[in-house]
Amino acid sequence: MSATTTDPRARRPKEKKPFMRGARVRMPGPTAPAGRRVMAGVGALTAALVLAVLPIPPGGDTPASAAEQQSSAVTKTGKKGAYDDFSQLKVTVSQTKDLRGQAVKVSWTGATPATTEKAQNFMQLMQCWGDDPDAGPSREQCEFGATVTYTPGSTRMLQPTTDNDPAEGDYEGLPDEPMSSGKFVPFRPVSGAATTDAYDYTYFTGGDTNTLAWLPNDSEGSGEASFEVRTSVESPHLGCGARRDAAGAVQPCWLVAVPRGEHNPDGRAAQSSADPQAASPLSRTIWDQRLVFRLDFLPVGDNCAADMPERRTIGSELVTDAMTSWQSKLCVGGTHRFTFTQAGEESARSAITAPTDTSPGLAFTVDPVESDGDGAPVVHAPVAVSGLTIGFLWNYESGTDSHHVSRLRLNQRLLAKLLTESYVENVRMSIFGQPEPDTVAGNPVRIAADPEFLRLNPEITAGREAPNGLVVGLENSDTARLLWRYIIQNDDARAFLEGKPDPWGMHLNTSYEELDLTEEPFDYYPKSDATATPTQCEGVNYGSQDLVPYANDMHSAALKIRRGYSGLAFICNATTQFALSGTRPELNNAHEIGIADTASAERYLLDVAALPNADGTFVKPTTATMLKAVTQMPDSAVPGVKAPDPAKARGSAYPLTSVVYAAASTDQSADARTDYARVIRYAAGDGQTPGTAPGELPAGYAPLPQGLRTQALTAATALEKGVVAEGGTSADGGSSGEGDGGTTSGGGYGTGGTKPASSGSTGGATGASGSTGTSGASAASGASGAAAAGGTAAAVGATTATAGSGTTPSELLGAVRWVLLGVLVLGGAASLSGPLLLRLSTRRGGTEAAGVR
Repeated sequence: MSATTTDPRARRPKEKKPFMRGARVRMPGPTAPAGRRVMAGVGALTAALVLAVLPIPPGGDTPASAAEQQSSAVTKTGKKGAYDDFSQLKVTVSQTKDLRGQAVKVSWTGATPATTEKAQNFMQLMQCWGDDPDAGPSREQCEFGATVTYTPGSTRMLQPTTDNDPAEGDYEGLPDEPMSSGKFVPFRPVSGAATTDAYDYTYFTGGDTNTLAWLPNDSEGSGEASFEVRTSVESPHLGCGARRDAAGAVQPCWLVAVPRGEHNPDGRAAQSSADPQAASPLSRTIWDQRLVFRLDFLPVGDNCAADMPERRTIGSELVTDAMTSWQSKLCVGGTHRFTFTQAGEESARSAITAPTDTSPGLAFTVDPVESDGDGAPVVHAPVAVSGLTIGFLWNYESGTDSHHVSRLRLNQRLLAKLLTESYVENVRMSIFGQPEPDTVAGNPVRIAADPEFLRLNPEITAGREAPNGLVVGLENSDTARLLWRYIIQNDDARAFLEGKPDPWGMHLNTSYEELDLTEEPFDYYPKSDATATPTQCEGVNYGSQDLVPYANDMHSAALKIRRGYSGLAFICNATTQFALSGTRPELNNAHEIGIADTASAERYLLDVAALPNADGTFVKPTTATMLKAVTQMPDSAVPGVKAPDPAKARGSAYPLTSVVYAAASTDQSADARTDYARVIRYAAGDGQTPGTAPGELPAGYAPLPQGLRTQALTAATALEKGVVAEGGTSADGGSSGEGDGGTTSGGGYGTGGTKPASSGSTGGATGASGSTGTSGASAASGASGAAAAGGTAAAVGATTATAGSGTTPSELLGAVRWVLLGVLVLGGAASLSGPLLLRLSTRRGGTEAAGVR
């Protein structure tokens, strides 16, 4: 029996190639001297010219994050207890509203520093359900008590041995069963029976719980942790986001923080790790010190009527978080609901080029849809700026010190080493005296032992306490091809993949030598090392895919990284029926790294690596660095559709940035084209407003610059009309400012490889059917975009134009200053010409009077 399998995709063929209120104008008095008006006119013109040439303040294009725009952070203060004083403790939860399955940051100050013994002064976090908005949850409603490795007070037991809680009155009698675990607080799920034992793992286990039971205070009595909050999708037994009251409102859930001091519930001091605080935080005396934070989740699912007919969409994972947010708003005022299926971009493009009767009519893609020129025109509309990132969680202990790695630099050759399983423990764990596999013989055990890595990250002294491989998704995708392109464009990385050792002697895993990794960028991540390593169980082996299993997708990879456990399994024993198993580590000693999209990395608050761009500048993905990259992207084979190209990313540009396009054929029914045009208009309008509420742009995306919004609205109009005009120019992204994507002149659509239509066509097309926005170009729909699209293009669901419509500060300032320039020039000209006109008027008036006489 062998647990080793070959790469499930290694034999796949490679793919071919604001409305503004008018300012009140103060009129000059009738006796104002003409000379003063001349002076004022000169001053106005001078001011206008100065205003026009002043530079926009740097950094103005970086929109405020969702947290800055609408913070729901809550801070609470502890109190003095029977034995430990927590009155100086302050605990903050970074986000408490508009929650989904995600991570929130929990931080605290004012506690007592922990000792080197794992016995005292730590924090415990858990998620609970409960219907009482005043009292919060009961002990029985909290998920707690399942851990793989023992830490103090990590169970639901109330009386482990000697530390009886004098305040405990609910659970006094011992169960009759001889093998009972003793007194415990049962877990009562939102539906179903309560647990019957302290070690009853019916609803959650140590491998999948989100409980953080051991968070020691640092040397200053502070601490910080990213806590994964879960909806009913991830934790059905809590029901968060799905439970509703009689009025239909979503009922709250709760985050409970329980500080632990230096005493057990009976007042006895916890002396050492041999005699720690063994009592549960659910024990009454300890539970009374809890701090409770209400969590308001977004409704699970959308608010679309179940009987509404659907319009199907499909495509790139890069747009999944955005589309999931937009879906509930797209129902408003429309006749259809829009469903989205995440799939590889090539599959999505096939739905457009070779549709069936049931194919989705709108595909989200990074690379454009290229046809043979005989099919109907295909419209491409930019809808999102996203990208790839290397996300990580890296905690390790060195002696008595705990370390959290937050700064990490990786270059292309290090990524090549990780993707080709070229470290020893990518293939075989260094235990039981087993030799190194031949495929990686002589190479470093893990990345933190690689001299190249240490040269870039000298402050990391983790040694073997490091990630043992890169968590990657299973899907074939344009984004995988982007990462491989980024790697092979670098001379050092390319040479390594072609078999040249690095300067320290590390070589490519020999299992990858025949793959021709530099010939053409792959659209997936192969795992080609088939080395089988025997376990303690006869006939049971493990391989590299057991050490670092594939994730389903990048979201799943981000979640595995946040939990600090990729699913590593290499232990076998008879009690597990000869199945491989692994152990999820404590958070303080967890380390994982992998490939995630920027939205998922932000969603789970992952640390992200800085990567070198074409200049060699190490850059992290931010709004500014991704928008900078957009300005430098060349056109793809379809003019007007930008192609991500890491070799073009210079200055502050992040090299793994992508623009996602919505692609649709004009060969669809008129009502389908109208509906899909609504999606594009919303995505390019209100959908670019950063925030956490339904319909807004989640964190991790950069709002589309105005030029791309205009291009999207133009494409939406073309799709709705079903006619693509000829003779346009390609979108060039405009200037290369730090945050502004510039002006895009092309419509960005057309048959594969043909020239797109001009965005300056005129026409009387109105906004999509069912839109409730006001007529005319509002900020929400892209002020200049509607005009450029040749008609009214009000954003779906928009009733007023708001400052938060996604227009960047410099776009707004740029528009305002030119408006002011016009006003001042006209005002100055009027002031200068006023005396002359007055004289002319006096002469003319005198002549007329003379004539009358």
